[in-house]
Amino acid sequence: MSRSKSVLTQLLQLLPHWRPQMYFKASLTALSHAMEDQVLAGSDEPLVIASFQRERFYRQEAQRYRRIAQKSEQVYVLAAPETNFKNCSDVYETIAFEPTDSLTQEWHLIVIGLNYASCLICQERTAAAKEETSSAMDNSRRFEGIWTFDRQVSQQAANIVLERIQDYRPELKSKIQQARQIYLPSEVLAQNVQQLQSEEADNRNWDTSNNNPDPFVQRLVTYLQAGQYKLIKANHSLAIKEHKERLINSVTTAIRRSLNPDEILQVAVQKLGEGLEVCRCLVYRCQETDATAIIQHEFINAGISSIQGQTWPLKNNPLFKEVVALRDALTIDNAISDPRITKLLEQQNQPEDVLQTLVKSCSILSWMLVPILYQGRLMGMLELHHCGPDPMLWKEEDVALVNAIATQIGVALIQAEAYANLQDLNEQLEALDRTRSNLVAITGHELRTPLSTIQVCLESLATEPDMSPELRQVMLSAALQDAERMRKLVQDFLTLSQLESGRVQWNVEPLNLQECVELSLSNVRARHKDNPLPQIENLVTDELPLIQADGEWLVEVLAKLLDNACKFTSQEGKVTIQVSRNSPEHLEVTVADTGRGIEPKRLETVFDRFYQEEGALRRSAGGTGLGLAISRQIVHGWGGQIWAESLGKDHGSQFHFTVPIYLDQIPRQKERQKPSSPSLSPKKSRPKRSN
Repeated sequence: MSRSKSVLTQLLQLLPHWRPQMYFKASLTALSHAMEDQVLAGSDEPLVIASFQRERFYRQEAQRYRRIAQKSEQVYVLAAPETNFKNCSDVYETIAFEPTDSLTQEWHLIVIGLNYASCLICQERTAAAKEETSSAMDNSRRFEGIWTFDRQVSQQAANIVLERIQDYRPELKSKIQQARQIYLPSEVLAQNVQQLQSEEADNRNWDTSNNNPDPFVQRLVTYLQAGQYKLIKANHSLAIKEHKERLINSVTTAIRRSLNPDEILQVAVQKLGEGLEVCRCLVYRCQETDATAIIQHEFINAGISSIQGQTWPLKNNPLFKEVVALRDALTIDNAISDPRITKLLEQQNQPEDVLQTLVKSCSILSWMLVPILYQGRLMGMLELHHCGPDPMLWKEEDVALVNAIATQIGVALIQAEAYANLQDLNEQLEALDRTRSNLVAITGHELRTPLSTIQVCLESLATEPDMSPELRQVMLSAALQDAERMRKLVQDFLTLSQLESGRVQWNVEPLNLQECVELSLSNVRARHKDNPLPQIENLVTDELPLIQADGEWLVEVLAKLLDNACKFTSQEGKVTIQVSRNSPEHLEVTVADTGRGIEPKRLETVFDRFYQEEGALRRSAGGTGLGLAISRQIVHGWGGQIWAESLGKDHGSQFHFTVPIYLDQIPRQKERQKPSSPSLSPKKSRPKRSN
């Protein structure tokens, strides 16, 4: 039997000239206590009707109403039940109304005695506060209603509430009838209505009445109202600070979960955009000297166009330059009429209005730019865009908040960079450790084996004087061969050390590439004169421009690549060397074979020092694993590139490197005499190396 029409609405229908006032909960609490204290201090037996929104509010005042019930038998307490509250006749009457009743949004206290009367009839302006609401926020709840000492108004209010009580508890009909006869007889009620409707409202409103019997309570309420306004203002300020701290903490917590710069920037821009409720928030990495930046991280609200992936102008952007110079945030409340934009454009005298283009294309009405700095170093930029329809006035707390978040982003980016550098350093240390292990394994294997052979041969020659000349020659050849093997190992170590340390003096000069190829082929065939080689096809023609390189080192690269191809290709296979011109500045040399091939994932690691496909000690082919590493250092020395290609095991491999063309050469005649190429012979100023 819940009712949707509130008691205040019913009372105002009877009193159309009365206008409700606004009260805070703290004020209503003070008024209620004043009215209750008046009952407790008096000698009358008044009618007391109190309506609480929830049972928990009633629990706070239950002891007071037990004392009030000792003063009068006509005490009625209404509340919405939550735990134990129910319809009951004890020291006073309790009425449990339904949670859907409008009384759940109302606050009523009516006191009618023989010598005085007062009523407080109010309705909450918003929904009831949540259970978890803090006391400060609870006291800020607002109500509208009537507080008066007018007996006629109090009697009308009591009559309305008593009807509601009788609906919920019909068994109290006789008691309610008795209360009406004593405190609000029917002839008096009818007379009240007629009299109230004929009087002016300004003579009946409590705040303009000259007949208020308790001016102290009136002043107290006024003081409480003013204090409550101050409290609300302070709470609003605290809420702003709390929001700022929560946003900073959420951004800090989120970005500390990752050391990935992209994740850090995306989390920051998302949290900041949501927290400040701007139309667009973007962040991009940049330095002071950058001409442009790519927008990679963006937050946009519904209906706002995205600019992610676009190129953002920096060099011709006066606002960016001003932020860099100030090392502080820059705010523009109205980008269309802001005089700074017009002034900057005039000062820069730009052929294109960059700022106007950005304002129009991105629909920017209000603009904030905040630099991301770390110890004075510019690492990026935060931008907030408001796209209208009305300009946004950036507050100091907004700027301070974005500055604080920008500081957190700068620290996080530095940490991410430090972590990335640490990872690179760890990888380098791991590579050095592998190099050390390989060096120990290879040198131990490559030196111990020939030393053992040399030792056995020399001991045999020394202890067996009757050895036949043929066997003696075999022993000497084996010893010499292994000695040469050791010399080559040491020479490779020295060569790679020279190249990596940068101590090599390059003798760059114009060269005939075909002659260099022929010389490298001669070296390879000379070294393998006692071992069968696969078929080697030379497709390098004489119709090539001169190149500009160090001839001795070029022959070294060609010889090592050819030697490597022959080593991993069977006698039935084929090795091809050819040259192509894919660039006006470079020739591309390719050494291809039909040998065992290289796994695609190892195409980069084959150029590492001491790399051995089968392991340092389990390989079927000899060598130190330094040939390709030396070749890479040489090619990089003249500014070229070297790389490998292969489809996998048993599909052969191709090694490519580039060599610069001699740009000042005169076009050669088809028939010309070949130069003697003195640069290809070892020079006395350089250490001799064995090919």
